[in-house]
Amino acid sequence: MSKKNNFVVSIFALALVLFVSASVAFAQVRTEDLYRAEDDGSYDTMSWLLGTGDIPTIDPGLATDTTSNQVIQTIFMGLTTIDEETAEVQDGVAIELTKGDIAEDGSITYTYRIRTDIPWVRYNPETEAVEPVVDCDGNVRFLTARDFEYAIKRVVDPALASDYAYMVADHVVGATEFLTGAEGATADDILVKAIDDATLEITWLAEFAANNMIAGRPTYFAVPSWVIDGDACTEASGDLWATVENIQSYGPYTAVEWIHDDSFTVVRNPYWPADIESVPQPQIEEIVFRFLDSSAALAEYEAGNLTGSNLVPASEIDRIKADPVLSEAYHAGEDMCTYFYGFNTTAPFVDDARVRRALSMAIDRQSLIDNVAKGGQIPAQWWTRPGLAAAPTLEEYPDLGIKYDPEGAKALIEAYMAEKGISDPSEIKIELMHNTSENHAKIAVAVQQMWKDTLGIGITISNQEWAVYLKTIRSENAPQVFRNGWCTGYPDAASFLNDGISSGSSLNPTVDSLPGSKPIGMVMWYNERFEDLIDEARLTLDVAERTNLYAEAEQILVYEDAALAPIYWYKSLQLSDPALNRTYSILGGVENFYKWSYQ
Repeated sequence: MSKKNNFVVSIFALALVLFVSASVAFAQVRTEDLYRAEDDGSYDTMSWLLGTGDIPTIDPGLATDTTSNQVIQTIFMGLTTIDEETAEVQDGVAIELTKGDIAEDGSITYTYRIRTDIPWVRYNPETEAVEPVVDCDGNVRFLTARDFEYAIKRVVDPALASDYAYMVADHVVGATEFLTGAEGATADDILVKAIDDATLEITWLAEFAANNMIAGRPTYFAVPSWVIDGDACTEASGDLWATVENIQSYGPYTAVEWIHDDSFTVVRNPYWPADIESVPQPQIEEIVFRFLDSSAALAEYEAGNLTGSNLVPASEIDRIKADPVLSEAYHAGEDMCTYFYGFNTTAPFVDDARVRRALSMAIDRQSLIDNVAKGGQIPAQWWTRPGLAAAPTLEEYPDLGIKYDPEGAKALIEAYMAEKGISDPSEIKIELMHNTSENHAKIAVAVQQMWKDTLGIGITISNQEWAVYLKTIRSENAPQVFRNGWCTGYPDAASFLNDGISSGSSLNPTVDSLPGSKPIGMVMWYNERFEDLIDEARLTLDVAERTNLYAEAEQILVYEDAALAPIYWYKSLQLSDPALNRTYSILGGVENFYKWSYQ
């Protein structure tokens, strides 16, 4: 879509950045003294379909969805990052990790040394340029360990009401007590401590293989306290800090424009360091993220108005594969995500596990993939995506979970009806809701027909725009059945079962984020045996034993209690300009655009 862009970094600039890196923690630096990447005068741009609806937020502490996190992971960066193709943990803004000894209570302290040469930046619409943020004395504000301490503690502040507070509370010593308002608990009791500008300590509840990956999740990203709370020269923005007008960030790109329900634009941050191998300086100057349905996106791509899309209309896949031009742009690859229908286990009819199990057993997953989804997805017998550490596989656990069984589904419904005195299955009324999307709508209609043909149950289908939908399903008025997808945050089964569906977590929230407390949305489900199994599995060192524990938990989740119906394990289906040199993410479609360039 545009010409290749090359950056020219002068010897002087490189020498200067090394000087700044070594000295910034001890000296004041003015804007004119900063390292700044130079370019050759060209201006590469691209446009990318981000989703069908607007992103809900660009606040790392509040984001719960992949579309929000895509933008956030473009304009911010974690202590660590995960390679999008190999799933290996890599350095982000941290350059060194030291682990302490395991304490008597099982906790362990990780000490991170972070770079001190990364400035906070903002886009100035008047100068149309990315500019460093300065403090009240006119000196550059650099990213520090204190920014991470502030951000991590902010996530578990009850005043923020973060849906992802459990991502800190479940892992960091002292966080749960502060979040739940335990007597005498304060933010100072949360064991996240900035020792100095370059040194951050995090004390984890236990030694867990994924601790270092969790430290790189958006929930742990630094945020600017002076913008949120204000200081001597900055008016507090509060909740409005995460708008394009107020946002300050430090990642490879910087936010420029947000036209709600239409697009979100970012531009290259020229102050991003040149020597972070895992997060190189971007080669593409500007990215415009678009919000369109898949058919509209395909039309825009074919018209030359869109560089790429992470959604492909299922009805067009056969044509795309057969077309000599489009087939060159098409990519079907691995994606560590699961497509599923969740059940509000407190709602009428689906408050009975027999009904939920029958609905799940009545879904012909292979037919759905062959005739509707058409992307080579894999029928899901359980929830956790195979391929993750300690996740069950079809080869080792062929009979685990739930399968298409129409006769078994009929028997379950008949037993339920007999017990409840229901003479006609059409008296069982169920609403199936999905977020607005052409592909989701076609899948819902197909499942509706399967349930009618197999069970005779009356199903109504409704849909809502993405941001509204998230609020609806996360409320106590969640629909009886709701569509969702879950993608791994880090390559371990715990990212699904512990972080995703356990009581108090993202898809099963409780009033205080604690397991067993009052449910407040989505599946609203608690099973003590399930919770014990996943807690034990997370801290078990032997991989085979961990996998067995998670497999037993999956059987409870998708079969015995049937709190959700797994439908298929995703494939990443994309169209992109063949002129792009790019990577393909297996991590839920969150791409690292800073690695892309034009040939």
